[in-house]
Amino acid sequence: MLTIERLSDYKPLLSETKIIAVVGLSPKESRPSNQVARYLIAAGYTVIPVNPGQTSILGLPCYSTLLDIDRKIDMVNIFRKSEDVYPVVEDAVAIGAKFVWMQQGIRNIEAAQLAEANGITVVMDRCIKIDHMNVFPAVS
Repeated sequence: MLTIERLSDYKPLLSETKIIAVVGLSPKESRPSNQVARYLIAAGYTVIPVNPGQTSILGLPCYSTLLDIDRKIDMVNIFRKSEDVYPVVEDAVAIGAKFVWMQQGIRNIEAAQLAEANGITVVMDRCIKIDHMNVFPAVS
């Protein structure tokens, strides 16, 4: 099984990741997706916003879908309702992402199984910002 459940397993995943597409990134600073994306940028990651209703978020070009992005994505970080995750994971498979991270409160077993069947490591129902801060406390 490729799903990661132990905090100690996050360090290699987070170290290998360089480019993160944040699906459902909100332009509103008060929203968790925006706060997490700003943290990831400050931690040194390249963040690519994905939100069909926006052209730019955090001063970065925003894409409607993962399929519109013209560069390799290491991780797809998902801020969508659990029931809306499966099509996002289908796109993550199509673009060859290595990791799918479903944010805290987001779980979709069928989407996780699809990702794993295609060699994609999955994290579900965890906050990447919190876990990154726990794994790399000096960065926070």
